[in-house]
Amino acid sequence: MNRSGMFPALLLGLAAPATAQLQATTSASPIEFAIADQIVDEFRLDAHIPGIVYGIVADGRLVHVATFGVQDIESARPVTADTLFRVASMTKAFTALTVLKLRDDGLVRLEAPAAEYVPEMRSWKYPTEDSPAVRVRDLLNHTGGFVTDDPWGDRQTSLPENEFTQLLRDGVPFTSVPATRYEYSNLGYAILGRIITNVSGQPYAATISRTLLQPLGMNASGFMAEQAPQDKRALGYRWEDDRWKLEPTLGPGAFGAMGGLQTSANDYARWVTYLLSAWPPRDGLDDGPVRRATVRELVQGSNYPRLRDRIARTGTTASRQSANYGMGVHVAIDDDLGFTVSHSGGYPGFGSHVLLLPDRGIGIFAFANRTYAGPSVAVWDAAIALNGAGLLGKERELPTSADLESAYRAAGMMYRSGDVTTAREHLAMNFLLDRDADGWSSKLAKLKAEVGECETTAPITATGTLSGDFTWRCSHGRIEGSLTLAPTRPALIQEWQLERIVP
Repeated sequence: MNRSGMFPALLLGLAAPATAQLQATTSASPIEFAIADQIVDEFRLDAHIPGIVYGIVADGRLVHVATFGVQDIESARPVTADTLFRVASMTKAFTALTVLKLRDDGLVRLEAPAAEYVPEMRSWKYPTEDSPAVRVRDLLNHTGGFVTDDPWGDRQTSLPENEFTQLLRDGVPFTSVPATRYEYSNLGYAILGRIITNVSGQPYAATISRTLLQPLGMNASGFMAEQAPQDKRALGYRWEDDRWKLEPTLGPGAFGAMGGLQTSANDYARWVTYLLSAWPPRDGLDDGPVRRATVRELVQGSNYPRLRDRIARTGTTASRQSANYGMGVHVAIDDDLGFTVSHSGGYPGFGSHVLLLPDRGIGIFAFANRTYAGPSVAVWDAAIALNGAGLLGKERELPTSADLESAYRAAGMMYRSGDVTTAREHLAMNFLLDRDADGWSSKLAKLKAEVGECETTAPITATGTLSGDFTWRCSHGRIEGSLTLAPTRPALIQEWQLERIVP
């Protein structure tokens, strides 16, 4: 096992700009990461994986990387942070963001029929007479109506471009009407690769490299796996008949946009850092290869949410998630981790996973060299364990706007006086129509009888620029409340909620 890392005092704060230098020291792994190291290594052993690497990105840098096992059985070279792995469907986010950049440049419209950019699709037969044409957005969101095609799609990676052209010209069967439901499709992302090629005038691999890999300094990454130095490449294996068998290397081809990327932990950490740097929205320099607002579009789905179990051994009874597919990423709300962005990669000879916590500025990823290795389980288990130990910090708090601060001071004044008219100039036109001044006086008097005077200067927690929650500690009890301001200038109080906290 090789391990290196550094542990910041707090795994919090804004991610560094994309141009920042990622760092990892070569000292022993801090004790704080031991529980995650153990989870990943035990997963490797239990899943018959020759080698695995996982990394943790926080505060805009690779704060921890650990490796276990070998990158190839024949030479027994140990896995390092520079070992190159095929990351399969984790390629899709690169493809999706490249399409969005072409949209930003005015070369692609997401609502346009895909056939506008891929002429071979113009003669397709749709499943019903009222079927809409497949849009570029449908391909990004997996709502194109194609059947799930993981086993078949993976083996199409090296399909020659001319054969893909013929496949498209012949048309494909649909499993559902486009834009009516989510169903994962590698074919859809291969078509996106063709769109990138056609509108950019260069092969999709060159365009993705020029748009993202090169500007981010991912110099070891690319789509030509066998052109990389042999001593840097992890070879892929499958576990069969109680032994490892070498999988043939899938070369570049028409389906590479759905899963052909090869990268290392050190390179991929740059990508994770860049994605995380898009949160939170803010003023200031926006110098990444694609603007921050466009990166945040990756998490926008097509409103076909579903319930799923958390991807972990702690999952089925511990957490059910509301999940959606954005563009090259899955988006879910987790009971413990909050807002999560993730994606797996499964491939002949390889498996990978990435989990981003954008509201905490943290990402965890793993690469393995066994067919459909499924390190998603280890990544989520590690995240849950680190979070349970208090090592992932809290979600970033939103800044409190001047309007919200002013309204909150007015709310404190109204409570102390027992009369909302003392802050009439802070009230929106609906406020006294929804409950008149006498009604408010009665409510405030009742609350004071229950809890007494309160410390109304306790901080308010913003839930948006025009809304926030607060808790007041009082003489003999506590009050929880919220403020919502109206969408006017000035922003005045439209709603004030106050309730005694009952044990």
